[in-house]
Amino acid sequence: MSQADTVAQAARAILLIADPAAKVMAARAAARAWRLGRLVPAFDVAMPERPARPAVPELLPPNRMPKRGRAGSLASRIALLHALAHIEFVAVDLAVDLIGRFGAVFRRTFLDDWFRVAAEEAMHFALLDRRLRALGSFYGALPAHDGLWEAAAETAHDALARLAIVPLVLEARGLDVTPQTVDRLRAAGDERSAAILTRIAMDEVRHVAAGMRWYLHACVAEGADPQTRWQMLVRKHFRGTLKPPFNDSARGQAGLTPNWYAPLALVEPAGQ
Repeated sequence: MSQADTVAQAARAILLIADPAAKVMAARAAARAWRLGRLVPAFDVAMPERPARPAVPELLPPNRMPKRGRAGSLASRIALLHALAHIEFVAVDLAVDLIGRFGAVFRRTFLDDWFRVAAEEAMHFALLDRRLRALGSFYGALPAHDGLWEAAAETAHDALARLAIVPLVLEARGLDVTPQTVDRLRAAGDERSAAILTRIAMDEVRHVAAGMRWYLHACVAEGADPQTRWQMLVRKHFRGTLKPPFNDSARGQAGLTPNWYAPLALVEPAGQ
């Protein structure tokens, strides 16, 4: 990258890279360039409506995705790790799009946070892709769903909505499911995969915390009550349901306490 590159140019360039390895390298290089003062904080180009995607994996609606099992067999562990790799791959684009699309309305420290997030999501993808290859598979070998980017498209017009949904709903859900997933991998004897997910989970707490920090900042700027507005935005823009059990401890570390999400949680019928 040259001295003349802007933040928006770097973000757009990453979004338009389809090859996973090249996208990972570009995201990490952009984060390093920003940290070293080599990117101008200017927003002179628009972000694409959709990021480029490789020929594989095939993207399916969530309701057409095959069931994965519970990580007991090698095939089910590969399916699980493939799904997680896809989440991290899309998460790179989500962080970069947040920078390029909404960075102009925030402080420089917003860019500090989200370039770091983008670099860490890229590292997470690389770890999972390497693990898939060690198990005899690769990213793209199985189908994946496009639900994460649908959330980005739904909130492309509104920074507050994007922060409410992507870090504070979608990434927070990762905090909920990871401990049980780690336990299942350990029960299957896959300590290496369990260690990777444990490492990722530690980073994701910081990512949710960054989402909360900048969500609160945006609410103050708008004069909005954060909790009431968040619940309204989730009802409006999130197409799924908030499903217990919740990892209240990890969520709490990120500043997302039960009084925010419990009123929206799916209540299971008695006897279920």
